[in-house]
Amino acid sequence: MLSPGEIEVLLLTLKVGVTAVAATLPFAFALAWLLARATFPGKVLLDGLVHLPLVLPPVVTGWLLLLAFGRNGPIGAWLEDWFGVTVMFRWTGAAIAAAVMALPLMVRALRLSIEAVDRGLESAARTLGAGRTRVFLSVTLPLSAPGVLVACVLGFARSIGEFGATITFVSNVPGETQTVPLAIYSALQLPGGEVQVLRLAVIAIVLSLAALVASEILARRAARGRHVL
Repeated sequence: MLSPGEIEVLLLTLKVGVTAVAATLPFAFALAWLLARATFPGKVLLDGLVHLPLVLPPVVTGWLLLLAFGRNGPIGAWLEDWFGVTVMFRWTGAAIAAAVMALPLMVRALRLSIEAVDRGLESAARTLGAGRTRVFLSVTLPLSAPGVLVACVLGFARSIGEFGATITFVSNVPGETQTVPLAIYSALQLPGGEVQVLRLAVIAIVLSLAALVASEILARRAARGRHVL
């Protein structure tokens, strides 16, 4: 049975994960489409920057976020001056860190899905008089929809497991930025915290496993759908 504090941690983790995925999805889709279909100078550099969080130490990513979104950072100062908003030591900051770490996985899944769309169908739609926007909305987007779902699931799984960038960027504040991984870290520092660590670890395993199973099911359904087409 979970304690009220553990339930609070679980709900905060879900809120951070859902917010991160919802905020990242439009940018991830735009980047995936550019990388899959467009040709422009610096495409290789953009591809490298998008996937950089996959290989960069998370603490470095958190430090860079701290420089950008801190009170004296270019984005942080702008948010505070114009909107009176700060993300430091707030759950929104944890969502930003989770979104940055989830972005590469979401872009990769979306790019593969967009590249799998038959360009012949898009060309056929254009020969029938459809404009680029209509072709995108009526052909490209529906056929890549399974990839969108897979990207959301993978991004959510990555978000709820985020640790290094979050603790560096917005610290470990109970009730505000303390998600399941950070709560496990805190419990490990306490004498007799093994039972709480075990319960939180089970929660993390169940959430992550459910996300991976859902991702695999969606990927298989998407593959069957393409074979039918």
